Amino acid sequence: MPSEFVSVIKPSEVRSGEDKGRSYPVLPVRDTVLFPHAVLPLTVGRESSIQLIQSLGEEKTILVVAQKDARQDQPDGGDLHVIGTRATVHKVVKMPNQSLFVFTEGTERVKIGNYTQTQPFLMAECEVLPEVEPETSPEAEAMQRNVVGQFQEIVTSSSTLSDDLQTIAINIEDSSRLSDFIASSLPFLSTTDKQELLETQDVKTRLEKINSHLAKEIEVQQLRNKIQTEVQDSVQQSQRDYYLREQMKAIQKELGDQDDTQKDIADLKEKIEAAGMPEDVKKDALKELGRLGRMNPAAADYSLTRNYVEWLAVLPWSKGSAGEVDIVHAQSVLDEDHYGLRKVKDRILDYLSVRRLKPDMKGPILCFVGPPGVGKTSLGRSIARALGRKFSRISLGGMHDEAEIRGHRRTYIGALPGQIIQHLKRVEVNDPVFMLDEIDKLGRDFRGDPSSALLETLDPEQNNTFRDNYLDQPFDLSKVLFICTANQLDPIPAPLLDRMEIIELTGYTEEEKVNIAEKYLIPRQIKENGISVDLIEFPTESVALIARHYTREAGVRRLEQLIGTVCRKLARKVAEGRTEKLVITPEIIHEFLGGIKVRVDTEIAERTKRAGVAVGLAWTPAGGDVLFIEANKMKGKGGFSITGQIGDVMKESMQAALTWVRSNATSLGLDEDVLKDIDLHIHVPAGAIPKDGPSAGVTMATALVSLLTDKPVRPLLAMTGEITLSGNVLPVGGIKEKFLAAKRAGVRDVILPIDVKSNVEEDLTADQVEGVTIHYASRIEDVLAVALPKSVKEAVQNEEVREEVLAAAQ
Repeated sequence: MPSEFVSVIKPSEVRSGEDKGRSYPVLPVRDTVLFPHAVLPLTVGRESSIQLIQSLGEEKTILVVAQKDARQDQPDGGDLHVIGTRATVHKVVKMPNQSLFVFTEGTERVKIGNYTQTQPFLMAECEVLPEVEPETSPEAEAMQRNVVGQFQEIVTSSSTLSDDLQTIAINIEDSSRLSDFIASSLPFLSTTDKQELLETQDVKTRLEKINSHLAKEIEVQQLRNKIQTEVQDSVQQSQRDYYLREQMKAIQKELGDQDDTQKDIADLKEKIEAAGMPEDVKKDALKELGRLGRMNPAAADYSLTRNYVEWLAVLPWSKGSAGEVDIVHAQSVLDEDHYGLRKVKDRILDYLSVRRLKPDMKGPILCFVGPPGVGKTSLGRSIARALGRKFSRISLGGMHDEAEIRGHRRTYIGALPGQIIQHLKRVEVNDPVFMLDEIDKLGRDFRGDPSSALLETLDPEQNNTFRDNYLDQPFDLSKVLFICTANQLDPIPAPLLDRMEIIELTGYTEEEKVNIAEKYLIPRQIKENGISVDLIEFPTESVALIARHYTREAGVRRLEQLIGTVCRKLARKVAEGRTEKLVITPEIIHEFLGGIKVRVDTEIAERTKRAGVAVGLAWTPAGGDVLFIEANKMKGKGGFSITGQIGDVMKESMQAALTWVRSNATSLGLDEDVLKDIDLHIHVPAGAIPKDGPSAGVTMATALVSLLTDKPVRPLLAMTGEITLSGNVLPVGGIKEKFLAAKRAGVRDVILPIDVKSNVEEDLTADQVEGVTIHYASRIEDVLAVALPKSVKEAVQNEEVREEVLAAAQ
């Protein structure tokens, strides 16, 4: 609180000589300096200071001295400044908190002498300090006027100082009083500065110091006013710019001439409103759009935020394409696009029928499993066409990053949604047919497990709230029809496999391949190679020749490649000037494709001419295949060796077959010690290819019995089944694939375990079984009865059949 200068009070008549030997109470004050001729209210709260005030009688004179350290609560003489002010107490007011409010008036500068009392309060002697007045001169008058002028300027520009101070200062003629008045009236002076002015006896020096403080304050005020003006101008300019910008937006909106940034934001808002997204998602999208509108287009986050909002706006939240499922139309589409596959088509039509009756059905997820080239992916396309839906294929082969399915979080540089959301954006509907191709070839490493990420995608109970890491918003995938494909089931994790319904596509017979080639493959390759239909003709016999002697596959991919090779050879001849029609005869096929590559039927007849060779059937990821097993003997001491890159299961089957043969030597017409002087060697050719499985048990036993009895196995015979030590024939899997492989190889007789008879009746059609005799066996004796001749006449008949097959191949 600034001091009030009382100009009407006369200076005290007390002289320094009159104060000698007299003590006055000393009132220590914090952060306060009392100047002579100034009235200053003081708050007294210390116990010692309260006692001091209360002890005053009629003599109200005290010494007001500033503390050197304001933090001292009980200061003594050494803690106070030497120079203070003698003052008169005019009024004392008792406050509610027991402190005192004391009005004091400074009279003279004094120098504190000896302290005569310390308790209960300080008392000390003092000496009045005389004023050193400046000589009257133009310089002194100029200094005084300059000080008054600067003081007036400060008071005028200050909002806290009263204008009356200017009038008081102008009316003071005494330099000493003027300097003390200004010093006590300036709130910006620190306690140290005021104490320094109080201690300055020379009035001229005191005025110079005050002049310096005033000049500095004026400079600070000018700088502060400049800053304030600049800030105010900036704020006003910003408000003006904002107002003008809003006006410009309104004008541009009326003219339809918005800038690119505002136009993009307006377009995004329209897309968000039209997307039909859930309310929670729409709320977040509009919030992000609002942030985007307030951002500078040059900001680093602008493009990231814009991409995120655009992804939310363009996704098909409520846009679908599916109408009512027409089962008759779906059946015609499947029959038009695919030959055969009756069981597979029936299952698909059953699935679509349920979809027709219950459009909101949950799952199951179909999974087509079969060898390459049997039409798994094209079946998915046909289903999409039958339903009138968009189709999209997602290749999972080699995918090893979980983010490929779920996407990356937006905190990463270059973050994008996962493949599921990306394909939904491309198809622009929320109910497409998604083909997840090669699901058995998913990878897994330190970046994550995509198969685990697919669990939520393919689970009908969870995918209605599928949450992509990039979007971080739930998206309903329950309307998407997911179809998976795989070559084999073993690599697929069990939890993922549990969410799918398996539909097996096993492969095609030669007749089916010929029909597929004539109906689909040949027209497609003729068109793709730019040949006119009038320039080429594929007889059925030629197509059958290619399928039988140039391919060994379950599907038709290699067959189509060979047909394409024939078409390209003709295309070259047409380019060279040929105009007449070319009929693809066997001679033309040999010319274009080279010599015969596959002779399985003649190979079987040729290799089974000698005893100890039997033909088995095996399952592979590429379909079924025939497997030769050869046994031979030599002079030795009962040794037994096996070769051919075979696994532990096949080794155990060989041991079991040998044990059964030795234990039943008598019933087979053999000497019980037949193996005493010989060594046996069983070999499975194609030794560079690993082989394992239980399907060759009966084949090994047959080869051993054929070798030891010196009876060649019936020509064009193949078999499969596991054997026990007691001679029972156990069922094995992959019967359809194995049977079709046998038929493709020209086999006429097939021996199967009796327990798989129901599988044969369910999985194989009459057309597929035609031309092959199936023999069922429950024990190894049943197998030997079919495989080995029972008489010389039957052996001769077998030899005649073998020669007939070999002669036909010449």
